[in-house]
Amino acid sequence: MLAFAKSLFGSSNDRKVKSMHGRVTRINALEPKYKAMSNEELAHQTVLFKERLAKGAKLDSLLEEAFAVTREAAWRSIGQRHYDVQLTGGMILHEGGIAEMRTGEGKTLVATAPVYLNALEGKGVHLITVNDYLAKRDAEFMGRVYRFLGLSTGVIVNGLSQPQRKQAYNSDVTYGTNNEFGFDYLRDNLTYNRQEMVQRGHNFVIVDEVDSILIDEARTPLIISGPTEDRSELYKILDGLIREMIKDEDTFELDEKQRQALLSELGSERIEEMLAANGLIPEDTSGLYDPANISLVHHANQALRANTLYTLNKDYIVRDGEVILIDEFTGRMMQGRRLSEGLHQAIEAKEGVNIQPENQTLASVTIQNYFRMYKKLSGMTGTAATEAAEFGDIYKMEVLEVPTHRQIKRIDDDDEVYRTEAEKYKAIAEQVAACYVRGQPILVGTASIEKSEALSEYLNSFNYKTEVKRELKGEYANADKKTLQKLGDDAYNIDYRTGKGIPHNVLNARHHENEAYIIGDAGVPGAVTIATNMAGRGTDIQLGGNVDLRLQKWLEEQDAAGVEVTQDQILAKKAEIEAQVADHKVKALESGGLFVLGTERHESRRIDNQLRGRTGRQGDPGRSKFFLSCEDDLMRIFAGDRLNAMMKTLGVEEGEAITHKLLNSAIATAQKRVEQRNYEIRKNLLKYDDVVNDQRKAVFEQRQDFMDAEDLSELIAEFRDDTIHDIVERHLPPKAYAEQWDVAGLKERVQELLGLDLPLEQWAAEEGIANEEIEERIRKISADKMEERLQMLGADQMKALEKNFLLQMIDVQWREHLMHLDHLRAVIGLRGYGQRDPLNEYKTEAFSLFETLLVNLRHNTTRWLMTVEIRMQPQVQEPDPLQFEEIHLDPATGQNLASQPIENLNSEQRERLPVTSLPAGWEGTSRNAACPCGSGKKFKHCHGALV
Repeated sequence: MLAFAKSLFGSSNDRKVKSMHGRVTRINALEPKYKAMSNEELAHQTVLFKERLAKGAKLDSLLEEAFAVTREAAWRSIGQRHYDVQLTGGMILHEGGIAEMRTGEGKTLVATAPVYLNALEGKGVHLITVNDYLAKRDAEFMGRVYRFLGLSTGVIVNGLSQPQRKQAYNSDVTYGTNNEFGFDYLRDNLTYNRQEMVQRGHNFVIVDEVDSILIDEARTPLIISGPTEDRSELYKILDGLIREMIKDEDTFELDEKQRQALLSELGSERIEEMLAANGLIPEDTSGLYDPANISLVHHANQALRANTLYTLNKDYIVRDGEVILIDEFTGRMMQGRRLSEGLHQAIEAKEGVNIQPENQTLASVTIQNYFRMYKKLSGMTGTAATEAAEFGDIYKMEVLEVPTHRQIKRIDDDDEVYRTEAEKYKAIAEQVAACYVRGQPILVGTASIEKSEALSEYLNSFNYKTEVKRELKGEYANADKKTLQKLGDDAYNIDYRTGKGIPHNVLNARHHENEAYIIGDAGVPGAVTIATNMAGRGTDIQLGGNVDLRLQKWLEEQDAAGVEVTQDQILAKKAEIEAQVADHKVKALESGGLFVLGTERHESRRIDNQLRGRTGRQGDPGRSKFFLSCEDDLMRIFAGDRLNAMMKTLGVEEGEAITHKLLNSAIATAQKRVEQRNYEIRKNLLKYDDVVNDQRKAVFEQRQDFMDAEDLSELIAEFRDDTIHDIVERHLPPKAYAEQWDVAGLKERVQELLGLDLPLEQWAAEEGIANEEIEERIRKISADKMEERLQMLGADQMKALEKNFLLQMIDVQWREHLMHLDHLRAVIGLRGYGQRDPLNEYKTEAFSLFETLLVNLRHNTTRWLMTVEIRMQPQVQEPDPLQFEEIHLDPATGQNLASQPIENLNSEQRERLPVTSLPAGWEGTSRNAACPCGSGKKFKHCHGALV
């Protein structure tokens, strides 16, 4: 019944997309009007649109005219005209939705119309891409459209200076990666001067490959970390205490299978007594498990793990006074790798070597909470429908599928499943050889770099003589052996006697620079391309080849050879390439179009669909098929043994495959289960980060208010008064008798926080004196002391000092708070054993810690301003940004996505370099000149990349 209603009335998606057809028709009707305008008149429309907005017009009322203007400007500036379906996709983006458009439908061009429309407000539009290459390419190419219409374009990539970043963000349209935008947000909230902040707000953003960025990369947060204070003594003390405690095996529980070591109830009591005896547990806390002592619990647990789970010469070695980890799989030393969260320091304390400080989180934000700051968030991709529920739940974005410009002719074959990986590889090689000898381009998708290189080696040694003979015999059925041999040698450029080695290109992270050219040539007849994850390549596979990329490559070759080319030569070469591509396209179409071969199913259906979507673009023919084995990760985990046994029962011979639609459904079900598990991981991460997010916003907003304020003296006075009230109330409780007052404790705290030696004993001994009067006296003397300091320093110096101290203190307190939250997050799951919800417990404890942060901020700011020794020297240095480390781990590989190289220098190498400014006399060096350091590189690729 449901299927009948759907066929009769169309799906919800169809109805929503159809409702936009009226606006598309009206945009088309405006085309003659704008076509008749001169370039100047067309560009002047931007000014007219802005004037209408200034008079109160809504953006939506300008949509049809703005889209029509963008289409005409695109045609004049880059030679591309928006199809109707691209205009529909643009409307979805403008409304804050996700436009799912197939590969080859021109998503990059789709974005220009909504970007132009929203940029008219002057608040900035951001467009997020998956890598720096695409950001630079799109900013340059699509920037021509915006510049034609009088709008500025900027691009944010690794290696830009602060002024360059600020200029890019101040542009009407800004391109960049999610990492760069996220880390700039965090860095902005670590600066000490409002002028150094680069971002100007979060108005409207379009995320390209939205599923890759907002789903896949959202499993790990963006983190900026820096070195912590030296806590060597704490690690050593805890190591000694734990060593003593674990002599009694009842004090801890060891689970070697899970690599877990936990304190037992007896162990918790024992270590609490030891820590108290050593004065490590403050007297004003309720014990070891008080929220204020969460860091002690964490480091005690790490010391326990170091002494029970990690063994010298098995898990690590000590060489030259350094603890070096050993890879359990290869047995090799892992130089430079360190265990996190204080565990490596605990092992260093255990071995008695020099303890290196651990890195501490300075600022962090999840991908989800960063992008939810935008007033309007939208995205585009070829594969989002499978994650529509998550986009709706987390980001409140609706996924709408946009129909293709031309009907899809691709044939999707059922999967072929083999018993072993060896059988599967042989079948893959035979299919690749068959495509190669008949001139059909083939794209082979793999799940990892290792798999792509293993397959490459297999193809290099594969004998495909049989496939050549089969192909030639089809055309030359009556030819003799000698003729076939000659035909084979001439047609396929092989040694017919061996037939080994299928020529192919490999595209993975190791061939990053050449990826556009490799993909650009993947549609040439007979081309064999092996590639890892195909998401966000940004270059379509065009049958016959890509004219622009081939011309660009030729120009680069001429430039490298020092050959000057004229405009006529360029035009002649382009005509030559176009003729070759046209000829190749005919041959590729005759052979069946691009063949996409998947070597295994990915955890996510989206990744498989992205690979499959590379063929059949713009109505071209194509074919796709996946080759699987029972030894593949996904199959092995979910059905490998069962399927293998079934194939044996059915008598499936070696090299035979089973193919059935039910098998496809079973595999899809397995993928859904993995997707659901990954969704739960992301959802759980977000739940905990949401607890912190309100605190983060409050702290960052307060910090910006401090930077903006001209005079903070009233706030500082409030902090001082609140601090005095807190300590007086604590030591002289309001309803207590004078005999119960802790005057000595109050005297000590007044000395510590205010730097005042007051006769409190005499005051307390006065007849009938109240605690309020003592508080008022302390307040007045403190105010007089601050007035003296003000007179000594001068008003301007005092204002600068107050602001600097306040900003530094809020940073210090926030870092401590984040560290406590990290430690709390690591152990809060144990509350579940006590039938308590860990998330609710985390909320309660986090709120308590935040209240402590606010109290400490008041007290410590007051202490600094009242007690610090003031000398007339330059102000306290701000943190060097080169000490910061940006971390965004790839959940699949564990690699840091944030450490993108600047030419051949990565971020870690940059941090080790002492260069923060150019040597004297180098400032005027041309960007393209040889670097004065003598490296032989251009200045922009050497020292010029660092400043």
